Amino acid sequence: MTDVRRLTRRLRVLEAITDSALRELDLDKLFDVLLRQVQELFEVDTVTVLLADSGGGQLVARATAGLEEEVLQGVRVPIGSGFAGSVARRREALQIDHVDASTVVNPLLWERGLKVMLGVPMVTDGELIGVLHVGSTATRRFTDEEVDLLQLAGDRLAMAAHMHRSRAELTAAALLQDSLLPGRLPTTPEWEFAARYVPGADSGVGGDWYDAFELPGDRIGVVIGDVVGSGLSAAVVMGRLRSALRAYALEFDDPAVVLGKLDRKASHFEANTMATIAYAVIHPASARVDLALAGHLPPVLAVPGEAARFAEAPVGPPVGRDLAVSGRRGTTVELPPGALLTFYTDGLVERRESDLDVGLERLRAAVTPADAETACIRIMATLIGNQAAADDIALLVVRRRPEPVEG
Repeated sequence: MTDVRRLTRRLRVLEAITDSALRELDLDKLFDVLLRQVQELFEVDTVTVLLADSGGGQLVARATAGLEEEVLQGVRVPIGSGFAGSVARRREALQIDHVDASTVVNPLLWERGLKVMLGVPMVTDGELIGVLHVGSTATRRFTDEEVDLLQLAGDRLAMAAHMHRSRAELTAAALLQDSLLPGRLPTTPEWEFAARYVPGADSGVGGDWYDAFELPGDRIGVVIGDVVGSGLSAAVVMGRLRSALRAYALEFDDPAVVLGKLDRKASHFEANTMATIAYAVIHPASARVDLALAGHLPPVLAVPGEAARFAEAPVGPPVGRDLAVSGRRGTTVELPPGALLTFYTDGLVERRESDLDVGLERLRAAVTPADAETACIRIMATLIGNQAAADDIALLVVRRRPEPVEG
């Protein structure tokens, strides 16, 4: 290859991957445009992008030029196996000069008649996004410059895929979070509820949630929880824990037993997951509230004529992270007429610039035995005001209505 031709190719590759018009394309169209340009510029027969799956253990064929069957058949390659898997594991370019079962996992590649292949890792911010590889049916040797140019194309595709995945996960997490918050809160002549949920300014939607539901025996279940982490993965775990807790709540009356069952489930099925949860069961007829805490901050109890205080309850370890705690304990809280309980996640009270105790005291001072909606308004105005919280906030207020005044 002459110096002029080499320089021309380099300029054309750089022009292709830096074209500002690509910013306006969605991911599928961008892949289509760039892969066909790579196919033409490198004079190859196939170009394929495989992206790492959510578990990080496999590469999945996502886009191709010249070997459409890979995408149509959903080809998967374990990271560390074969040609593409080796590129992903080593995170460096790899070139092979024979394509058969001894060098590649996917039989489509040798069935297509490929004789040589070049692959480069797609990495951004230290995260493996996938692998870009090209193949030719002619015998040839890719030059060091061609390797560098393909890596530039891989870097551009990695950045686009990463941005797309981040936006998609944020949207999916927000939709999932919204769908799992209760559409309505229970209401009875004696009890009222109000709630707030605000995603964190820094973390976005995550694993905070609240729930309130009717139970057999005219009881009402109340939950607030916080899954460690943020984004789609935390929201998915939150959804599974929420559903499991509801199921256990139908089978077991004691909140401590319910959290114990949930802990066993999470420790077995939710690897590397941890969540703090407060679960209470309201008995409207007796105004008794059974309460259990799994690593969660205690609710604030406000009784008319008294200073608000934190409910006294044993705080067990969080749910999950292979804890599988046995013998969880709970307590009973009596709510006289007009009293309320305020459940919350730590995003309401934690601030980087101050101790947690400061936030808890501000919350305690803000809780008064007003009606549930008014209490929510006052709490959010006092604790949040016009300053966005970095973490998610969930707030749930439960109030026993005052007895009607006779006369």
